[in-house]
Formats: sequence, C-alpha cells, structure tokens
Amino acid sequence: MKRCISSSRRISVALFATGFIAVSGSVFAQTVDQVLQAEDRRLNLAQQSQERINNIVEGTRSLEDQYRAINKEIDGLKVYNRLMTAQTGGQTATLEDIALSMDQVDVINRQIFPMMERMIDGLDQSVSLDVPFLMEERTKRVDDLRAIMERSDVSVAEKFRKVMEAYQIENDYGSSSEWYTQSLTLDGATRSYNILRIGRVGLYFQSDDSKITGRWDNNDRQWVMDHSARSAVRTGLRMAKQLIAPELIVIPVAAPSEAN
Repeated sequence: MKRCISSSRRISVALFATGFIAVSGSVFAQTVDQVLQAEDRRLNLAQQSQERINNIVEGTRSLEDQYRAINKEIDGLKVYNRLMTAQTGGQTATLEDIALSMDQVDVINRQIFPMMERMIDGLDQSVSLDVPFLMEERTKRVDDLRAIMERSDVSVAEKFRKVMEAYQIENDYGSSSEWYTQSLTLDGATRSYNILRIGRVGLYFQSDDSKITGRWDNNDRQWVMDHSARSAVRTGLRMAKQLIAPELIVIPVAAPSEAN
C-alpha cells in the first residue's frame, strides 16, 4: 500500500514538473515575443527619430544655402549698384558735354554755311576761267553742290565733305593727263576732234588724220590752229591712249598771266 502511494506521488510530481515546464516555456516564449516586439518598436521609434533629425539637418542646410545665396546676391547687387552709379555719373557728364557741343554746333553751322557758299562760288569761277576741258561734267558738279546745300536731309558734315571732294577732283586735274573726243567749230566747220589735256597748262586738239592740229588759247578764250606741235600732239595722244610708253615731248604752253 505504501508503494502505491509513493508511486502515485512520483507520478504527480512528474506531471507537475512537466506542466510547470510547459507553463514556463509558454511564458518564456511570450516574454521573448514581447521583448522582440518592444525591440522592433524601439527600432521603429529610433528610425523615425533619425528621419526627423535628417529632415531637420536637411532643412537647416537648405536654409544655410539660401542664406549664403542671398548674401552672394546682395554682394552682387552692391557691385552692380556701384557700377551703375559710376555709369550714371559718366552719362550725366556726357550729356552735359553733348549739350555744350550742340550749342557749339549751332555756332559752327552759322559760320560754315557762308564759308561753303564762298567755296562753291570760288569753284564755279575757277571752272569758268580754266581751260575748257570736261566742261559739262565740271559744271554739273558745281550745280550739284548748290542743290545739295539747299537739302535739309543732308547733314552739314556730308555737305562739307562733298565740297572738299569737288576741290580734290579739280586739284587732281593739275597732275594728270587724258584724252577724249569733242566737237569743235573751226573756220565755220564743225567736226569731232581728239582732245589732249596735259594738266591744267595745255589743251590741244587734232583730227583723226593728224592734218589739223591746234590748241586752246586761254588769253583769248578760243581755239586756234597751231601746226607747230603736230608731232608732239600726236605722240601725246598715243601716250594718253596707252599705245606707247611715256616719253618726253616738247609742246607749246601758254605763258602764265596775272590773275585779275
């Protein structure tokens, strides 16, 4: 009887131990899960905190970058304002110079117009008193100058340039020679002659067959026959036509006379 009881107690103890172990294992598993869940929550909270910190840092950096950019832009504006102030001062001085120049231009215009008129009159007189070569062209040049002086759409500078250009053309005639054809009336007969101009000192004519030769007498203001220089005039015409190389020729030239 005692053995049975003792055996029954051992069985009960074993069952209790087994049950205790089972209960302990279940409690331990729940504790581990709770610990793991708590660790997950802690990690999530830590991650969220880190993200908030990162966002704050990025926001701080962005604000710092904006601050630096604004400061840089302010520095640039200061330089720009300084340059604009200097430029405005220079433009003000320029405007004052322009205003002064415009006042002076009015004075110059009042003086230069009469001077140009006198220059054109002098050019016209020079052409009319000169040996009569290219008279149509030269007379037209003088007439064009008088016409341009009356035009309001042409600047004073351009008018003056045209006058000086005409004077330069007339001046160049004195150091050049040329030939052209022109109709002349001699002894009641009109025919075409070859005209040779040598500078401003001599104007000669010759027929195509070289039988008729003459020159312009500027003292008497007329064409005269002169066969003494027939060979020289023929040679001069050939040189002017570039048929032969330049060479020295002896040709009659009117003696200079005093101006009236």
